[in-house]
Amino acid sequence: MQENTYRLLTENMGISAHVLDIVDRAEKDISSSFEKLDDITAYNQYKVLDAFQKNNISDTHFAWNTGYGYDDAGRDAVERVYADIFHTDAALVRPLIVNGTHALTLTLTGILRPGDEMIYCTGGPYDTLEDVIGIRGEGKGSLKEFGITYKQVELTPDGKIDLDALKAAISPATRMVCMQRSTGYGWRRAISIDDIAECVQTVKSVNSEIICMADNCYGEFLDTMEPTDVGVDVMAGSLIKNPGGGLALAGGYIVGRSDLIESISYRMTSPGIGGECGLTFGQTRTMLQGLFMAPKVVNGAVKGAVLCARVYEILGFDVCPSSNDSRSDIIQSVKLGSPERIIAFCKGIQAAAPVDSFVTPVPWDMPGYESQVIMAAGAFVQGSSIELSADAPIREPYIVYFQGGLTYEHSKFGVIKSMQALLDEKLISFE
Repeated sequence: MQENTYRLLTENMGISAHVLDIVDRAEKDISSSFEKLDDITAYNQYKVLDAFQKNNISDTHFAWNTGYGYDDAGRDAVERVYADIFHTDAALVRPLIVNGTHALTLTLTGILRPGDEMIYCTGGPYDTLEDVIGIRGEGKGSLKEFGITYKQVELTPDGKIDLDALKAAISPATRMVCMQRSTGYGWRRAISIDDIAECVQTVKSVNSEIICMADNCYGEFLDTMEPTDVGVDVMAGSLIKNPGGGLALAGGYIVGRSDLIESISYRMTSPGIGGECGLTFGQTRTMLQGLFMAPKVVNGAVKGAVLCARVYEILGFDVCPSSNDSRSDIIQSVKLGSPERIIAFCKGIQAAAPVDSFVTPVPWDMPGYESQVIMAAGAFVQGSSIELSADAPIREPYIVYFQGGLTYEHSKFGVIKSMQALLDEKLISFE
């Protein structure tokens, strides 16, 4: 660390020299892995650029319509670019899709019909989807209420998709097999592209008509391929995660086969209207600019996750994935072992933010979650988890989930402040 930076952090920002020493040691340990991450970023940056150029993006696409949004050239251009980047027939990319859960809900409800069966083959879905599916909650218009049945196939002990169990679970009623790429609130590595490819091949070998769906939240641009490159039929994610690049103000995307996207569009608006309507409210500029910057932003976030892993390994905590593991999402899990450590960690992340750094995060009963949740995020875009953030359900074994950072330096500072907060509250020791 340069002398001027060291002095700024210690003298002006109150960071312990011991904390900085551990971060310096961690960076030396992981420096070789950064070169591979940079190669992935370069590929994805040029892939995105190629899609922009192929679709002749111009400043006319930054204008916007009113009312119904008929013939919105900018909206259509955004969706063509997304379809090209993810190598699919069609896409829906809308600011009115409020988050990843909404994008996934539209996908499920747009395709599945009464009597259909869906299978989650990556264990339990993310907490907010439990109400959507009908695992918990009553009277909320869940899939269960509409006669759609649900099966769940647990991962193997080493975190892989259990292909034998999946084949056994498939029945004549199975219409869709779903994969959640990211860890969610689990303790596992994210599902790799190779694992997704093998899963798709297995499902299609049983019944080629079964639709394979991927929840790609937190996974975009982590590899040179995406789930749709290895046979996934439809995929959904959030614009305030990876593909928005920190600039998209809201929204979600769904990409896939044209017939599936059409069915989903009818659920998004209404039958007969589909994707032909829907105002973009002048957001096409930030959606496109954020997408263009996304590969580099994701690079900074994943480097920060690797650093977080190595720092907390040095401190003696269990982490998932390890600092040496390959990555398939931007999330770093740290098993802190107590609610006090979780709260202190999140306080440190909040104190590292450019926005609302003075706020103290506390656990609360967040809608859609079974346990109290603490969330730390001082973001330019509310809820943006491509920006530096951390969150955790307050339940055993007390795991915190760290992600984001629009630059590596900011993600690194989040790691520094989390460690400093734990030190200040005497919840860790360097002795």
